[in-house]
Amino acid sequence: MIKLFKVKEKQRELAENANGKPPIKKQSAGELRLHKDISELNLPKTCSISFPNGKDDLMNFEVTIRPDDGYYMGGTFVFSFSISSIYPHEAPKVKCKTKVYHPNIDLEGNVCLNILREDWKPVLNINTVIYGLYHLFTEPNHEDPLNHEAAAVLSDNPSMFESNVRRAMSGGYVGQTYFQRCM
Repeated sequence: MIKLFKVKEKQRELAENANGKPPIKKQSAGELRLHKDISELNLPKTCSISFPNGKDDLMNFEVTIRPDDGYYMGGTFVFSFSISSIYPHEAPKVKCKTKVYHPNIDLEGNVCLNILREDWKPVLNINTVIYGLYHLFTEPNHEDPLNHEAAAVLSDNPSMFESNVRRAMSGGYVGQTYFQRCM
């Protein structure tokens, strides 16, 4: 029975494509939802979105955040987003491409943001995630860290933390770790 359906489906595809045009790729539910999310984006002026693989690949894109407040003011931070075909039932995969001294972002670019993990719900959207990332730069959270050293410094000595952030963003060493300039 299953083979019969596959044969019928193949015949239908061949008939549709008999006009010599390449087959039309059907969009997954995730692609349709993502297209809607992107068309409804309401980003702050400090954030922008780009599609390095072109507009045909909506499932992979980059968001640039330039905080205008807080410890990270004046920096430029790029995040890659990878969206699965079952989005919004699965949270986007987000990585920070800019090496940053931050309690909630480790040196490999993994991001600790609750809505990307246990608090993800299908009613959330890309706009919510971008605002969440922006909030990490205006209010870093030392209570839920990925970079425990940065979190400890933020908690115990905020002025030293600020100095470390400035040094890292200017292109320098914090401890044994070198950070490229991102200002």
